[in-house]
Amino acid sequence: MKKTEIRISGLGGQGVVIAGQVLGRAAVYSGKNVVQTQSYGAEARGSAAKSEVIVSDGKIGFPMVRKCDVLVAMNQEAVDRNVKDLKEDSTLIIDNSVAKNMPEIKARIVKIPATQTAETEFGEKLYANMIILGALTRITKIVDRESMMKAFEATFSKKTLDKNIEAFNRGMQLADAK
Repeated sequence: MKKTEIRISGLGGQGVVIAGQVLGRAAVYSGKNVVQTQSYGAEARGSAAKSEVIVSDGKIGFPMVRKCDVLVAMNQEAVDRNVKDLKEDSTLIIDNSVAKNMPEIKARIVKIPATQTAETEFGEKLYANMIILGALTRITKIVDRESMMKAFEATFSKKTLDKNIEAFNRGMQLADAK
């Protein structure tokens, strides 16, 4: 049985919760068993936030991530706060346009300039979450692109769908360059 525990972490307002929801929905469309949870500070915007997704071929016995197979850190605080929960020989995906201090760990570290790319190519940093989700999808191959597109269509309005897909695709391209 294959089980992957993923934590997407950052600040409220960075879209870590919606990224986790989209990933979880895509995993369901892929025929996997999924648990998705989220937490954020009382003031939501600007406080610590995380979204956890467990994807498994079999039953999931415990709904919380204990040790991450994949950790996504959207800012430096997310790196500092969550790196202790990363398994050895796992994957850390960092938005290196805002997180500069890389930890000394026994894991694959993938640097994706998500916030910078969102600002320069999309005019708003709010697309950084979809860029990082594209990178995560390409790097982990936990779900296929077709399932992600179904999840996007089920999650976003027609008004915002194309731009989010474009940001997701850009994240996949950035991951290809790694």
